[in-house]
Amino acid sequence: MNASMGLLLMMAAGGALGGMARLAVSNLLARRLGRAFPWGTLAVNLSGALLAGGLAGWFGMSHEGGMPGGWLLLVVGLLGGYTTVSSLSLQSLALWQSGRRGTALANVAATVVAGLALAALGWWLTGRLA
Repeated sequence: MNASMGLLLMMAAGGALGGMARLAVSNLLARRLGRAFPWGTLAVNLSGALLAGGLAGWFGMSHEGGMPGGWLLLVVGLLGGYTTVSSLSLQSLALWQSGRRGTALANVAATVVAGLALAALGWWLTGRLA
């Protein structure tokens, strides 16, 4: 097996694990907090942003000369499968169409604003802890 195939398999494995983790977290939070608001999707997107920021601080944001295998496995694969824009979009659209426009906008705003803040926090923490 060549190096490119190995990297593709690492990303695929990470994506599979991330997708299973997303489903587990989303289902757990839906059972505990209800389905009136997409808490699970918000939780995975925000925790994913924190982890992505931390990994960016760990690996460095610049990938001149190629991305390290750990970045491909953990960020592209695992976090790519774990976090989801498609669920955010569909759940926000469903809230909007059901007349809960404020809740839909709050969901989008919370994900974007808090996600950016948590990514920055993750990066800052690894800079301080590394």
